[in-house]
Amino acid sequence: MRTYPDKMIDPERGWRTARLELEPLTQAHAGELAPILDDPTLHEFIGGSPLSEPALLDRYARLQTRRSPDGGLVWANWALRARDTGTAVGTLQATLPASGPDTGSAEVAWVVARAAQGLGYASEAAASLVGRLREAGWAVVAHIHPDHTASQRVARAAGLAPTDDLVDGEVRWAAPPIVSRSPRRSRTARPPRSG
Repeated sequence: MRTYPDKMIDPERGWRTARLELEPLTQAHAGELAPILDDPTLHEFIGGSPLSEPALLDRYARLQTRRSPDGGLVWANWALRARDTGTAVGTLQATLPASGPDTGSAEVAWVVARAAQGLGYASEAAASLVGRLREAGWAVVAHIHPDHTASQRVARAAGLAPTDDLVDGEVRWAAPPIVSRSPRRSRTARPPRSG
């Protein structure tokens, strides 16, 4: 298992939220996720079309390396699984500069299968991820189509706010890192000077 620098979220570790299990995405998830992500409506705002299971296997094999080919980006991807049923419901991702939060923002995205939409899974997963990233010192961004109201609600629930920046027709949503404040030193009261 690789080690990652301080302040880098470990893409090879999952975690739990109140209702979800977040598992590091591997090639083995393709068979389970291909049928639920095989929905053209999921591409209405992001473009493209659903990938076949073999194409998804190839994509997940690349993502499983956890690094861009040039090594400059860490690819953190998780499968979302409903804890009560054990059913996969979507994916969550963060793309991070490998050199840490001082060199750029963490970019996040989410996809939830149509059958699982409207249950708050995307908001729960995104809020958990964005919170973890911000506490680790990352500024966080997402790019959302201006007409995609469901993703806008997810972004707001995760603590992101829209900016005036448009990137390829999508609005940049952002949240600054959470700055930890140093605890104040307690001052001992001095006795009044006698005069």
